[in-house]
Amino acid sequence: MDLGTAVAIMRSGILNILILAAPVLLIGMGVGLMVSVFQATTSIQEQTLSFIPKIAAILAALFVFGPWMLSRLTQFTIQIFQRIPDVAG
Repeated sequence: MDLGTAVAIMRSGILNILILAAPVLLIGMGVGLMVSVFQATTSIQEQTLSFIPKIAAILAALFVFGPWMLSRLTQFTIQIFQRIPDVAG
């Protein structure tokens, strides 16, 4: 295996991590921002208020995006397994 192949595999893996994590992280960040605006508007400074909406939104995002994420991860795994002969030889 040469350096170019290793870099391509690592680049592809990092890109897949970013693509798979982005929807869940963005939804969690958006809900957190909305809760923060609500807390600032109403002067409610309860620290635990932000956790339940964020957890619910992230679970909903995983439920919605889960099949797509699993499909993409399966395709990446198959591509990695198909590259084993190229890497070993």
